[in-house]
Amino acid sequence: MQKKSRAVHSIQVQTLRSGERTNAEGKPVGNLILLTIPDEEFSAIRPALEHVELTQYTVLQEPKEKVEFVYFLNSGMTSLVFQTHGGESVEVGVVGNEGFTPITVAAGLRRSPHQAVMQIGGDGFRLNIDGLDAAFHSAPQLQVLMNRYAAVHGLQVAQTAGCNRLHDLEQRLARWLLLTQDRVGSGLLKITHDFLAMMLGTDRPSVSLAAGALRKKKIIEYTHGAVKVLNRKKLESSACECYGVIQQFNGEMLPKKAMS
Repeated sequence: MQKKSRAVHSIQVQTLRSGERTNAEGKPVGNLILLTIPDEEFSAIRPALEHVELTQYTVLQEPKEKVEFVYFLNSGMTSLVFQTHGGESVEVGVVGNEGFTPITVAAGLRRSPHQAVMQIGGDGFRLNIDGLDAAFHSAPQLQVLMNRYAAVHGLQVAQTAGCNRLHDLEQRLARWLLLTQDRVGSGLLKITHDFLAMMLGTDRPSVSLAAGALRKKKIIEYTHGAVKVLNRKKLESSACECYGVIQQFNGEMLPKKAMS
């Protein structure tokens, strides 16, 4: 019986290493953190991973409300939004399949100052917060990677804050479109000018002017609630240096050994 058990475990490990990890229901894993942790750690949390479809504008977490779940995205993109008491909003960070949300859970905090909303629809897995606490005891590398991502994401938030204050709207729009395309993996981004204005902390006419400038340069095309990137290289040239800095931060998220 012992030999058979070891054989079965060997097959499971080989399957997980092939990059075909799934949850208990057979839903494929596309989240980089869940794909990077050791096989035994993934096996330990696998039964608790609940697959969820995350449509556009789904709110994953409200500011200051108690956290119930942590979300690991497979696809799509979450915006972390700062909201004032007067109802004004601005995006301070984004999360794709490289990370998780709410970020604060990595530090053991059970509330977040930001709203987490699906900017681009996708899917992922959620884990009950009590299940995450239990996982940290049996999955130390999971906690290490989540802490590492939280630190890197904090750098992204700081860079975004400076960008929103110091750079012009056309540069910021280009930076935002690049970061979004990186996470969505498509040149067609389903997003309205109204929502872009809220994310960039400005008004719709200003966003329309900035988008119009990029459109005249044949960098993007905008039609009926979607932006299509026509020339990625020119879009990168139109963005401020913040895009490159944020990408450098993201490149440090996973340990070099895991990336090789």
